[in-house]
Formats: sequence, structure tokens, C-alpha cells
Amino acid sequence: MYHLPPAMRVAVDALVAADPRLARIEQDAGPLPWRTRPEGFASLLHIVVGQVISSQAAAAIWGRLSTLPDALTPSGLLSLPDAALRTAGLSGFKAAHARALAQACADGRLDVPGLARLPDAEALQRPDVLPAGDVAVAGAAQRLFGLPVRPNPRALRQLAEPWAPYRAIAARLLWHHWRHVTGRPSTDDLATAPALRP
Repeated sequence: MYHLPPAMRVAVDALVAADPRLARIEQDAGPLPWRTRPEGFASLLHIVVGQVISSQAAAAIWGRLSTLPDALTPSGLLSLPDAALRTAGLSGFKAAHARALAQACADGRLDVPGLARLPDAEALQRPDVLPAGDVAVAGAAQRLFGLPVRPNPRALRQLAEPWAPYRAIAARLLWHHWRHVTGRPSTDDLATAPALRP
């Protein structure tokens, strides 16, 4: 984990000014940790592995996957048999997504370095992109704001309107809150998660 960059501190302060209820997150959970991953296929694959499962399960799967020969390169992953991906812990659904990502990188349809030049709606790691379908973000919003039910994506988008132009930073705050109230570590906190290789 890294300390929050100054520009992100400005964004968090602006969020708290726009919606003072968000101040409770850092008051309760401590300063927002900041992590980045190296640019490249391996980082995107790590995100795919971690989707819709616990941090502990994601770290265990990542640990097994990263020991497979060249699994963290597009061509290497594409050369692995389905059985190897299953043994590493990838479901058929995730293996299909991992292969699709690898194929898109291998044939040039996905230009990972070019992501930085795309508009917010088309790229990752931008300050105003809200993952409205993320269950943890919605669950954190429900708990933090005392909502009777977890907001669906449309309700979460409406709730997040005052957070523009920093909705992605608000999502990070809500993930931080979710980990705090549930006691779930991030995958970066787990000793079993190996370092990414670019």
C-alpha cells in the first residue's frame, strides 16, 4: 500500500465537501490506502481473477495461476490447456474471460498502453468512472448511508451524482469502508498474493 498521492487527497477532500457523510470512512477505517499496479496484461488478468470472489480466494487462485509457465503473458496463457486453468482455480467463465483478454492483447485489439489516451467512459483508472454494478461498493453505500436495501446500479449512479468528477475515488473510499466493516483484507494485504510481473 502506498500513501495517497496529493492529487488524490485533493479529490477525497472535494468529495467530503460535496457529501460530508463520506468523511466517516477515513475517520473509522483510517486513511485511504492507495495502490497501483504495473501497466500490462498481468495487471488486467489479476483484476479478472479477483472479480466476484473473496480477496482470500482471489489471492489463492492468483498464486496458483502465476506459477504456471508464462501464464502472465497473453501468448503463454493462450497456450495453457483448460485443465491447467481449472487446476489453478479459474471457473470456466473466468477462464473464458482470461482467454478473451489474452487474445485481444495478442492480436492487437486491446492496446494496453493506449488505454491512457482513451476517454473516461472507455478506459480504467480514471477519477470519474463509477463501478455501479460492484456489489461491495453498493453494500458499503447501504451500510454507510443507512439505506433499507443495497442500491441497484441505477440507484447507485443517482446517489453518486454529487460525487462527480471524482466518482472513481468515491468508489475507492467505499471499498475501503467495505473492507473495514466486513474485516476483509484487500488482495494486496494477503501474504499469499505474489507480486505482479509486468
